[in-house]
Amino acid sequence: MRGFVLGIAAAVLVALLAIFGYVRFGFFDPRADIEIGALESKIAMPALDASVDRHAPEIQDPIQSTEANLIAGMKIYQEDCASCHGDVNHPHASLADAFYPRAPQFAEDAPDMPENQNFYIIEHGIRLSGMPAWKETLNNQQLWQVTAFLSHMNKLSPQVSDAWKAAAGGAQEQDGSKTEMKEMKGMDLPKR
Repeated sequence: MRGFVLGIAAAVLVALLAIFGYVRFGFFDPRADIEIGALESKIAMPALDASVDRHAPEIQDPIQSTEANLIAGMKIYQEDCASCHGDVNHPHASLADAFYPRAPQFAEDAPDMPENQNFYIIEHGIRLSGMPAWKETLNNQQLWQVTAFLSHMNKLSPQVSDAWKAAAGGAQEQDGSKTEMKEMKGMDLPKR
């Protein structure tokens, strides 16, 4: 019986060393333009969700979800997030498929996690995904405004929805592979 247990332990150790060697010595393909494997999609995303759930502090949104805050959050989202996560006029962002893992397309599928978890992801980013930590660029109020906008993205008032359509319509113009930013008429972006 002792030999059997030692054999199982040795087999597990060899398997772990083989996996480590496979990754460490460059056999793992790091390209962002390949399909996501079944094993990775069954392990990586649930692991990310569990980690965010464990580490995001239980805090409440300190700002009210007024039209002014939602519009301010929309402007920040449109300027800083839409090129990866999509907007009302371009639900599938042009950069979406350039990331590995793929950037969630919030205009197609609004975020459904609690606000404290969205805030945590926006504030700290996600390692090895292309999602930056915005805490050095946005102040706390701006982080919460974007969080509020994400939380209300699929249930915006007509005024906020119209403002988003206007901002998204004037924000980008495709010129071949080159994207040029245009001025958003009548909208003052928040100062940072």
